[in-house]
Amino acid sequence: MASDAPADRLTIAEFTDNYGPRASGLLYAVQFLEEQVLAAGHKVWLIAPESDGPNPLATNESRREIRLPSMMVPGTHIRMALGKDFDYRLAQMVANPPDVIHVHGLGTIGLLGMWLSQRTGRPLVVTWHTDFEAYAEHYWHLAPMLNAAYKVFRLRVQRNWRELRFPRFTRPRRGKAQLELLGLCAEMLADADLVASPSDKTARRVLELSPTAKVRVVPSGADPLPEREPVLRAKGPRLLYVGRISAEKNIGLLLDAFERVRDHLPDVELMIVGDWKNAGAGLRLRLQSAAHFGGVKLVGQIDHDDLSAYYASADVFVYPSLTDTQALVLHEAAHAGLPIVMVDDELRLVVDPGVNALVARPNPVYLARAIMDMLRALGNPDFAAAAHARSKELAAQWTVANQSREIIDIYEALAAGRPVELSTDLRVSPQRSPATLLGSVQRRP
Repeated sequence: MASDAPADRLTIAEFTDNYGPRASGLLYAVQFLEEQVLAAGHKVWLIAPESDGPNPLATNESRREIRLPSMMVPGTHIRMALGKDFDYRLAQMVANPPDVIHVHGLGTIGLLGMWLSQRTGRPLVVTWHTDFEAYAEHYWHLAPMLNAAYKVFRLRVQRNWRELRFPRFTRPRRGKAQLELLGLCAEMLADADLVASPSDKTARRVLELSPTAKVRVVPSGADPLPEREPVLRAKGPRLLYVGRISAEKNIGLLLDAFERVRDHLPDVELMIVGDWKNAGAGLRLRLQSAAHFGGVKLVGQIDHDDLSAYYASADVFVYPSLTDTQALVLHEAAHAGLPIVMVDDELRLVVDPGVNALVARPNPVYLARAIMDMLRALGNPDFAAAAHARSKELAAQWTVANQSREIIDIYEALAAGRPVELSTDLRVSPQRSPATLLGSVQRRP
């Protein structure tokens, strides 16, 4: 139940290009944040592409939802708003602007949020939930649309109508499109009054890409899932993966490593929970083959609140992705007390290597060895108990309430014109920075 409204009740506009139809870490992160903002007595506007995504907050009287006409982008599971109704909605929001604008990622809805900030002078917060390099690699074909939208956005903000031309779309070249996407990201980050990063890893990437960005590390929170009766246990040890089923999640690496583990432990099982039926054709066929011949169990998409039944049935949570900015599923697994085997050495919020986790090199042989080492170690009851306790201890530090309170404090400070403390201990190697390729980025006045 929402608390009494504070004296300075704010309206927070959350702009996101990912709010269904598929479940994702970003969808849940935004919904968790919305829930806490409403509980703090503030109002929420949710601006997103039109889709059939889950919407448990729809009936809250302090929440307004604006869905804009969209289409599914071919070859992806992304719905992109087409620009239809943008002028109408923008005029509505300019006439009665929110107090703070929070943009989650780069897309046409994200650009609309930037546009609104420019037109109204309201503070702009940007949170980037996707690894920049993975975004450029897997979504480079969106560059022509986003680049055209950004140019139109810039010209309209500057009211330079004579230079406004309908963009001419040509088939993009991969390398050029990737650089264009990174350039758009850099400008977006530099325009923000604050970039709220979900991890040190992502904060460093932000500064590599946009050295003038004002960055604050604010991890997303995750609470323990509602308890459910565990699903039927496997005959042998069960490895578990929960998450999006796509190429950038390194599912191929997981399958390669599992084949090697199964050579040594024929009764080991890999349970994969996620929407595998809508994966790319090549990956989908490989998953089907592994399920038929190779000890892999494909569960499909499960309601978020029911996932605890699967976490409770597993022995080890295996996470092969290198492209996550935080990975809330790691937090969910840790809340369930699971030990973790992973390959991303930069995601450390719920990971204590050698105690509740092993971090392998992103190579099938090394990942398989780490899985085998973890299964052997769990044969020691003392190690198993310590790993279980450490996972729960680390997960308890990053609750939804604690992390949302921090971002709400940022909203309140920005709305009141107070300075916001930035994260300072973020060492960035000059050799890693692509700023010389992308050109210098100037902050707006």
